Amino acid sequence: MAEAPGETLREIRKARGKSLAVIAGLAGISTSYLSRLESGDRALDRRSLIIRLAEALDVAPSEIMRTAVPNSGEPEEDRGLNAVRLAMLQASMGEPGGAVAPVDALAARTAEILNAQRDCDYGLVGARLPALIKDLHTTLETGRDERALLRLAVLTHVQGTQAWLGDLGANLDLSWQASMLARSAAERLEEPAYHAVSAFGTAFGLLGAGGADLASRTLAAADPGTATSSAMQLTGMVALTSSLVTAARGDHAGRLSALEHAADLASRTGEGNAMWFGFGPSNVGVWRMSVALEADEPAEAARIAEDVDPEALPSPTRKAAYWREYGRALTHLPNRRDDAVLKLRNAEQISPTRIHRHPFMRAILAELLAKSKRDASGRELRGMAYRAGLRV
Repeated sequence: MAEAPGETLREIRKARGKSLAVIAGLAGISTSYLSRLESGDRALDRRSLIIRLAEALDVAPSEIMRTAVPNSGEPEEDRGLNAVRLAMLQASMGEPGGAVAPVDALAARTAEILNAQRDCDYGLVGARLPALIKDLHTTLETGRDERALLRLAVLTHVQGTQAWLGDLGANLDLSWQASMLARSAAERLEEPAYHAVSAFGTAFGLLGAGGADLASRTLAAADPGTATSSAMQLTGMVALTSSLVTAARGDHAGRLSALEHAADLASRTGEGNAMWFGFGPSNVGVWRMSVALEADEPAEAARIAEDVDPEALPSPTRKAAYWREYGRALTHLPNRRDDAVLKLRNAEQISPTRIHRHPFMRAILAELLAKSKRDASGRELRGMAYRAGLRV
């Protein structure tokens, strides 16, 4: 069975030969809190805390949050993982090894994959993505339809490859490779809209590696403008990402300002789906929840959740994110265990992968398990934990 993040944290600390007191002091937390994180009694689900602990242990944040493939995992999805890895390596080396295809056909294949990602059909994405990557980069090398193909490359690697790898809990280095392929295409394009899409992916890669300051500068350089509804939606997504980054940096005023900017833009655009982001008022609500959780304000995240209509969310991906973040918030509140399990179960029914494979969710399940009872809620919880590959 796979380790929960707290178990991995303890394993690294002991391998380093460091005491609880030393690492807690370096990370700026109490010894008792670190002990509870290691035992699973408290979930390790905030980027800022993970970064501080990684710095204290002198390891990459990804080492603490590494995700093993669960025994009860989704083999169809996992089968595509190595094929995607190889396709990205081939593209990076300039030897994609695919077939030349018409740009319209490649655009249709890209849309199919991005729609499948939006709908949480991760098996289809994993099956179709490797060939698309190879054919897209092979066709790019012909020099024909270059700008159209570069636009498809940015979308494919951020909204397809990177998003899929993130949902599967794949190694962060793979997600970073996808973001760099997108960044390379965006730099050749020099179009503000696609630069913004690339900045979104790059910022998430940097944040996962502990580079919040660089992520903030990357987002600040992205300016798709507000001349059209699509541009406003992209500007809104940059603002939402900035709010998460500033929350990880502990910048209270910065995160609130970014969220207010995004909310204002959403009130003008309504529900949209420019570049497959699903930006709009309801999605801003889900991001507000995530940002509040990153700022260690679970009560605020739960309050926001009560004002969001999950049925208004534009896709299964966003609905699963809503229930997941709602359950995550309730886990941190007293006497809300049963409610938390119910919300997480709702998310699992929409998208099992987003519960079973995400390291934050595995930490949440471990915390709930530490407090579980032999009742109906406990049975639901242990079932989810088992399906996630955790020790039950």
